[in-house]
Amino acid sequence: MIQLHKGRVVSSTGSCYPNWEVVYADNANWVYRMIFARVGNSLDAEDLTAEVFLAALKPLRITATVAEVRGYLRATTRTVLAAHWRQTIGCEVTSIDGLTDLPQDVEHAVDSATAQQVHRVLAALPDTYRRILELRFLQGRSIKESATQMGVTVANAKILQHRALRLAATFNKADE
Repeated sequence: MIQLHKGRVVSSTGSCYPNWEVVYADNANWVYRMIFARVGNSLDAEDLTAEVFLAALKPLRITATVAEVRGYLRATTRTVLAAHWRQTIGCEVTSIDGLTDLPQDVEHAVDSATAQQVHRVLAALPDTYRRILELRFLQGRSIKESATQMGVTVANAKILQHRALRLAATFNKADE
């Protein structure tokens, strides 16, 4: 059963959402936070969050259970992030940590041409830019962990990540 408690949607396991408005209200915040933690800028995070819900609107059944809806939204978030990174730097780079419903032994194969391209782009970046991208996307660290490892503030790490991605995109386009 879905209920409102102190302005927040509360759902019990196995129940269904009554309508799309409640689906959005119950899930928009965690989807936004997950995306913001990966892209590091609120404008992109807002746009990508909207894309997730627009992409899920048609295929997602309103009769699905709360757990199924959340699982589908996680999968859609991964897909939207992958498309964002593919468009931004020319290759798919995603890492969504903290998802307990995913098997731990899943390995993602990357062909050698893509790996070489990523290596070339990273090698062309200044040390700090390369390091932030390696920590965030190759090692799957959070922005906070990356900042601590680099000895910079979280705000500075977000700026470094944003600039590194923009510069990497220009290097990647030059390789094409």
